[in-house]
Amino acid sequence: MLDWHDVDTVMLDMDGTLLDLHYDNHFWLTHLPQRYAQTHGLTLQQAEEKLVGQIDARRGTLEWYCLNFWSRELQMDIPAVLREIEDRVALRPHTPAFLDALRRMEKHVLLVTNAHPDGLVRKLELTGIDRWMDGIITSHELRHAKESPYFWEALSRHIDFDPDRTLFVDDNEHVLAAARDFGIGHLLCIRQPDSRGPLREITDFPAIHHFDEIVPL
Repeated sequence: MLDWHDVDTVMLDMDGTLLDLHYDNHFWLTHLPQRYAQTHGLTLQQAEEKLVGQIDARRGTLEWYCLNFWSRELQMDIPAVLREIEDRVALRPHTPAFLDALRRMEKHVLLVTNAHPDGLVRKLELTGIDRWMDGIITSHELRHAKESPYFWEALSRHIDFDPDRTLFVDDNEHVLAAARDFGIGHLLCIRQPDSRGPLREITDFPAIHHFDEIVPL
């Protein structure tokens, strides 16, 4: 599936790739609707209906990932509500071994994420994954979500890398499509970003369940 001799740079998504997406899914689909209903005096069904419409309307945009935007939009302290369930933040299986292997192979490893800086900082504090990274790039820094072609153009101006010799791993097929259109040479999708969610069938990209499938012996 992957010849490591053809890869110099490894770009890794965070949520759903290095970290279990269960935390984020549980927050947006379960915890936030409950807290939103309590805060604004709504039934849970009313809260869910309002949130689904607002969130889906911005899916794939930079606003969708912006905690400051949602704090204003929902009139809640979203970072504070996120901290209420941060015990659910966890590494996906085999992530440390994979990152250790990349270090041994002397690959240039970059965290490339849509995560808002406030949420990113807290997850780095909880997991320590930044100790394996040679650099961290956020879509908020480049002012475009990874789903946008403008993100990849901005990234190519921001850092030096050879797209043909770059591996990019993400759980979002729309993001992977944007990376493919830009010319990233090696792409991998994560089949089960949420440990409590389904094992997905991925047809448009090479896909793995866990990193032990591509860690060289």
